[in-house]
Amino acid sequence: MTDPIADYLTRLRNAVAAKHRVVDIPASNMKKEMTKILFDKGYILNYKFEDDNTQGNIKIALKYHPQSKVPAITKLTRASKPGLRKYSGSAEMPRVINGLGIAIVSTSKGVMTDKEARNENVGGEVLCYVY
Repeated sequence: MTDPIADYLTRLRNAVAAKHRVVDIPASNMKKEMTKILFDKGYILNYKFEDDNTQGNIKIALKYHPQSKVPAITKLTRASKPGLRKYSGSAEMPRVINGLGIAIVSTSKGVMTDKEARNENVGGEVLCYVY
């Protein structure tokens, strides 16, 4: 697999489009950190890391509105690709829908949202946009 983060986002996108409750994704440290951010910001209902002495899996419970069944995640977009990396300094960190969405950024201080990176005054690689 050439781009595991794009695979992660595509699996989430496909599960939301098919209205699945739970999605299984092969685990990595980067994917685990991204999952924690999505949970903390309220885009997913819950998650569980399953370790089977090899790669392991991430079970993600997707979040939907109780009455209208509208998913919490409406759009997932990959920003930085293997062929064209996208880096941003702390001053020019992107705002997603004027602050309503989040950008997940890989910095020297770990994986965090665009707002946290601005507060920490660090730049890094913009991985994806979520709203």
